[in-house]
Amino acid sequence: MNTINFIINTLPLPWLDMLALTWFALWWLGYVWYTDYHRVEQPSLRRETDRFVREWMARMVERDNRMVDVNVMRTLTRSSQFFASTTMLILGALVALMGYAEKAAGVLAELPFAQQVSERVWELKILLLVLIFVYAFFKFSWSIRQFGLCSILAGATKKPPPDAEQYAAHIDRLALILAFANGNFNNGLRAYYFGVAALSWFLHPVLMIVITISVVYVLHQREFRSRTLEALVGE
Repeated sequence: MNTINFIINTLPLPWLDMLALTWFALWWLGYVWYTDYHRVEQPSLRRETDRFVREWMARMVERDNRMVDVNVMRTLTRSSQFFASTTMLILGALVALMGYAEKAAGVLAELPFAQQVSERVWELKILLLVLIFVYAFFKFSWSIRQFGLCSILAGATKKPPPDAEQYAAHIDRLALILAFANGNFNNGLRAYYFGVAALSWFLHPVLMIVITISVVYVLHQREFRSRTLEALVGE
């Protein structure tokens, strides 16, 4: 019993915060595995989008003028650029907040439902948000690069030959890189959702546990049960 108490007392976080943090990490990793790596027959927003992306590439190679396709890729790139720049602003604010951790902790401590924590625990909570948005920035910036590569490949596509099947390898290459870019953009957006769950940790670890489940539920509904997905599948 003394050994167990010693281990608990030497943990960097209280046991309830450790539980909430572990719960948060497991649900995030589990959801990514389920949606991106687990082979399920159920249609998803990303799979249907990838299917239409390949159809888009097949139509693109048939056109002499591909400015429409380049403009679509440019729009996709701008979406990633917007979130990448926004993420940098968030990271700057979080780094600045590290210098005012004690004051910020004092403000939240006045709330009746907020958990009373030490300055060290507060800094660890800020660090979690920093790590989440650093991850999001790398995902968005990599998707920007991939969308740019697809624009180059679209520009390098030859004029339509009599037999469009000659483009099969090129279509597959473009569709695969666009799928990678969409996947990275999607993972960056998920980081924003889970960032909301991490933000609730500042109030109470139990709230973080509840919000984490809520975030996964919302993501699952939108990716597997949304009306948008029904429209894509019913096409």
